[in-house]
Amino acid sequence: MILQRYIGISVAKGWLLVLLVLGAVFGLIGFTQELDHTERGYNALAVAQYTLLILPNQLVSLAPVIALLGSIVALANLDRYNELTIISCTGFPPSKLLIALTLPTIVLMAGLWVCMEYVTPQLQQSAEQERKLLRNGSEGWIPGGGAWSTDGQRYIHLGKMSPDNVPGNINLFEFSETGELERALWAESAIVSQDRRWVFQKVREKVLVDDVFRTRRHQELEIANLWARDELPTLSLEGANMNLSVLYSYSQYLAHNGQPTDKYLNAFWQRLLMPFTVFAMVILAMSISAGTTAGRDRSFGIKIGIGAVLGILFYLGTQIVFSLGQLLQWNIPLVALLPTLVILGSAALLLRRMRW
Repeated sequence: MILQRYIGISVAKGWLLVLLVLGAVFGLIGFTQELDHTERGYNALAVAQYTLLILPNQLVSLAPVIALLGSIVALANLDRYNELTIISCTGFPPSKLLIALTLPTIVLMAGLWVCMEYVTPQLQQSAEQERKLLRNGSEGWIPGGGAWSTDGQRYIHLGKMSPDNVPGNINLFEFSETGELERALWAESAIVSQDRRWVFQKVREKVLVDDVFRTRRHQELEIANLWARDELPTLSLEGANMNLSVLYSYSQYLAHNGQPTDKYLNAFWQRLLMPFTVFAMVILAMSISAGTTAGRDRSFGIKIGIGAVLGILFYLGTQIVFSLGQLLQWNIPLVALLPTLVILGSAALLLRRMRW
């Protein structure tokens, strides 16, 4: 039990070391790039705050690489000073070594799910809203020309989002089954409920009556089945920056309205299954670094280099697999799980050849 705890703590320290190194590197790169976009109240101090708030989400996306490199660093360091050799000579079996690595990994996996649901998306949203407020004032215009949604016969466009997530500058168009425009309205803002009902404020409506558009004005007008309230802060974010529950509910909403869901379902399954990839990476690191000969051949640097190369190959390979899966319309959960299965298979083959 003492040896298992010692190995587990060593691996956790390896993860922390790599996390700090990659955090410093990506934070510095992000800060220098963002300095080119300073304007109005968005100064260097605000850029630093923005960089720090979005950094956790970036590091969560790099969790498989961090787990691989951190585990290799920790185990190779133990092996470098013959500690694994001594542990092996005490009769410590490989199964207990696997358990020693699995226990902290399970904690890490649970932490990643919690972060992806309750922490990093909220930090990302807060950072994006604050940057938008400082750069554009209180208008809060949505980047990229706003956000669109459709159910086939009704199209809605949001032009801006206030800092407290109130949609504004709203256009809605309704068409008949023959494709003829029947109603068009513009609203200054809207009150949004969780059951997807919107109460539009200060509405100018044009309705087709006897082949003539007649203009009406309303202080309030209610329309159902639009975006839910908890989906509004994510409209200007990429799918990978949304929390898991919103990703899933929004993809179901799109599917219900006959809209493409691949982008959001891909992001949902990739993030949901990513902690399992972290587990597979730790097992792969064990097969690479837990041999009991490193203290003699001084291959510490080589193993770190192998880990770095594998991390790069993993990142590039997963991007290719995910893109191909989306292009060829493969089963989305299977495509998201494929990198994990490949890594586990490779780790199993290497474990059979591991010297212990």
